[in-house]
Amino acid sequence: MMTEAHRRKKQPIELRQHLLDAAAALSVRAGVGNLRLDAVAGAAGVSKGGLLHHFPSRQALLEALCEECLRRNDSRIEAELAADPVAPGRFSRAYLAVMTGIEVTEQERIWGLLSVVLFAEPEFRDRWGRWLAAHLARHAETDQALFLDVVRLAADGLWLADMSGENTDPTRRNAIVAHLRAMTLNGREAP
Repeated sequence: MMTEAHRRKKQPIELRQHLLDAAAALSVRAGVGNLRLDAVAGAAGVSKGGLLHHFPSRQALLEALCEECLRRNDSRIEAELAADPVAPGRFSRAYLAVMTGIEVTEQERIWGLLSVVLFAEPEFRDRWGRWLAAHLARHAETDQALFLDVVRLAADGLWLADMSGENTDPTRRNAIVAHLRAMTLNGREAP
């Protein structure tokens, strides 16, 4: 008798992403420390061997989750940078747009919450720090001003409030985002 896994068309890229999505959801529900490979395989509907083919260890899976979080941010930031013709503050505007412009679907909420969960782990917090430092170094010529640090830190706070459901007044939230964006365009703190 053939199992579902034997009948399923082999799509390694889609399966890998499906495994990451399942691991992200389980990590948010139970915590990264409680993430078990057999639970991820079960949630994804694959054998543990199928999971191990893509992620040979729990650590490899956790590292892939972290890299996926960073990859998602990178692709959005690069799109924002490419669309912005104004050089001063460009990275900070892109960062603000990405952190505050994500439509909070259930899938995005899970990945957002996973970022928070991963941030509690020193290794992954360090990886995020290196990611941000690399971006800031790349954009040092346009994004070193102190008020741009304020914009990025405020974007982090808005993102966290969005992920936790605290932003209940969309008019006020949108006004804050517009004020922060104006700061990046004015070259100083907005009035």
